[in-house]
Amino acid sequence: MPRVLILYASLGAGHGSAAHALAAALARLGARPRVEDVLDYASSVVRATVTRAHHEMELSEQGQQFYRVIYERSNEGDIAAAFRQNRLLGLLTRPFLTRLDRLFAEAQPDAVVSIHPVAGCILALRRQQGRLNAPLYVVITDFLAHSSWLAPGVRRYFLASSFTRWTLERRGLAPELLEVTGIPISLDFAQPKQRAEARVRRDLPVDGAVIALFGGGIEARRVRLVAEELLTSEMPGMLVTVAGRNAELHEALRDLRAGPSMGLRRLGRIDYVDDLMVASDVVITKAGGLIVSEALARHAPLVIVDPLPGHEEWNADFVTSVGAGIQLRLPEMAARAALVLLQQPERLAAMRQQAATVAFPEAALSIGRRIVEDCGPAHVCDGVHNIDGS
Repeated sequence: MPRVLILYASLGAGHGSAAHALAAALARLGARPRVEDVLDYASSVVRATVTRAHHEMELSEQGQQFYRVIYERSNEGDIAAAFRQNRLLGLLTRPFLTRLDRLFAEAQPDAVVSIHPVAGCILALRRQQGRLNAPLYVVITDFLAHSSWLAPGVRRYFLASSFTRWTLERRGLAPELLEVTGIPISLDFAQPKQRAEARVRRDLPVDGAVIALFGGGIEARRVRLVAEELLTSEMPGMLVTVAGRNAELHEALRDLRAGPSMGLRRLGRIDYVDDLMVASDVVITKAGGLIVSEALARHAPLVIVDPLPGHEEWNADFVTSVGAGIQLRLPEMAARAALVLLQQPERLAAMRQQAATVAFPEAALSIGRRIVEDCGPAHVCDGVHNIDGS
């Protein structure tokens, strides 16, 4: 059984979800996965500071604009420049993550997997310094890759789409390092399910429209505006709001009531996103790589609102370019757009068909198989050590 160490950073829920989905697939394949959050190996002060800054960036307009400037200016087009920049990031983070060395010594991995750019920079630096011998794999959880994902000596990059591959080939990465697998999501999304059965299972109306509004990463005021307009519409159906861990959003939606035709189900953090995607006619959400991948896997038409600058905007561009959803710059338009779509069944059917063409519900298994195959029967993975990754 090859030992596979999977590292992510808990900045947003998506990276952790992808890491655990991959771990479940590896375990099914007979490997011995171990998932770790690199921020668990930082001091409490560093972790709190980084987490707070990330939260402010997501939910404040000023933070988003600052992030846009940093994100765009740091996106190196030249592969050598990207490697230098990311090595510097690894050097800067090293003093705050000294306990990781003990993790590597304890885990003795046959392969390591990065599911966050920060984790990738740290792992690549340690390989260059001879402090990590296991081959490095990178799982890119966006549909178009920022240069912060790139590192020298990577054995293989696992990519969300052919679009991702195209952008990385243009940057100069060797084609044999790039494998389009999709983003790892729970294997539940690969199981056949029927919409009517999912609705009955989750106590949703079998007839009428079901609209899922995933608002955990959207400003609470804007989510409420969308919900209020949907609830006052004449469309028969059910609005399901999912607030996740967002306590402010929980409070903002607390006094909402069902409308004359549209019912209301308020949810917090749930463990049946899959069933809800199957049951829904339309999904309103931001454009994180994981939730987009989950919606595509269930062929759920997407209405994307308020994407974060940079990677989420790129993810939204991907969805609209393949015809699997629409993107709105004003969240206030989301309710009206969803209602219009629900009155156009042919358009919704076309979106579902397009989603099916770019979905990878078994991405976690595909990635897991490749890693296990590389490790071989002796559980010694074949690494790549050249600075250019060739």
